[in-house]
Amino acid sequence: MFNNIYQNKKVLVTGHTGFKGTWLTAWLLQLGAKVVGISKDIPTQPSMFEELKLENKITHYQEDIRDLSKMIEIISSEKPEILFHLAAQPIVSTSYNEPIETISSNVMGTANILEALKISNHKCTAIIITSDKAYDNVEQVWGYKEDDKMGGKDIYSGSKGAAELIIKSYYHSFFKNPNSNIKLAIGRAGNVIGGGDWAKDRIVVDCMQAWSEEKIVEIRAPKATRPWQHVLEPLSGYLNLGQVLFEDSSLHGEAFNFGPRAEQNHTVEELLIDLSKYWDFRNVNDAYKVTGNISFHEAGLLKLNCDKALFHFKWQANLEYKDTIRFTSEWYYAFYHSDKTNKNIYAITMKQIQEYEILAKQKGLIWTK
Repeated sequence: MFNNIYQNKKVLVTGHTGFKGTWLTAWLLQLGAKVVGISKDIPTQPSMFEELKLENKITHYQEDIRDLSKMIEIISSEKPEILFHLAAQPIVSTSYNEPIETISSNVMGTANILEALKISNHKCTAIIITSDKAYDNVEQVWGYKEDDKMGGKDIYSGSKGAAELIIKSYYHSFFKNPNSNIKLAIGRAGNVIGGGDWAKDRIVVDCMQAWSEEKIVEIRAPKATRPWQHVLEPLSGYLNLGQVLFEDSSLHGEAFNFGPRAEQNHTVEELLIDLSKYWDFRNVNDAYKVTGNISFHEAGLLKLNCDKALFHFKWQANLEYKDTIRFTSEWYYAFYHSDKTNKNIYAITMKQIQEYEILAKQKGLIWTK
């Protein structure tokens, strides 16, 4: 997988205790990497990171990326060969209640990682993750391309657009310099679902928690359309980008979108109906009800054009929509219905990663080699 680039490499993941960070850490361990993680806390309870007992399998730092001196100390001492920066304040609704926290985490936190890399200046391939919400979303029906306008209407989107400007500035000011040992690229994705997410104000999380307690879930915007993708999809893109950039400097400074196929655009209501089929509901009306109560701006349509990743390194999405639903539902069902004394969430997670790899290999995806 990934040309065995990650085997025995020291890989640093910021935000490794979060949803995407935990899945990425687990996959890197399966690929044979020596993982170093930086996160300021365990962001949710329950926590997938804790369920998988990953702290015992990696080098774990509990530090805030907004602490520049700590970031310089860790990165200069650990000297990771590859770095994935995922740490962020990731929730749109939270950005309305905590705008300064969101801006400082997403903008200054990113700047601190880049500054620490600049100061360390050891040979390192860095993949900096932002978001599809970095784009100025005018709800166009075609997907956003990497050179489209950055910045959005809400604080979260603005913070991600600002982070993009900081990354671009650091690249041109410092990393483009031939004396720099840092190679970097940007990954953008959004609306990932999958087992192990317990962040607030996320529709799948709300469903799984409610259904596990045999309660009906309330939804705000049943007709909102999203290009739903399993969390492993963009992670395969990040890992593929890390591999290609590690092997070849030609993509240094470039940004790439990672998203599902266009046919995977489905409404929130369609998603809930399909997820509920794995939870033994006799009547779908017992699964959810519509409240229509939205207290903050929320985009109705947002999708990405991923042709650039396809052109440069032949990356494309792997899972069909039905498999995305199945992976997600089966993980949560196993979590909520397994005997707690017998539960092995790490095994369940690794089994899904292995199945994802098998399906990709069957489709001949180039990163499986």
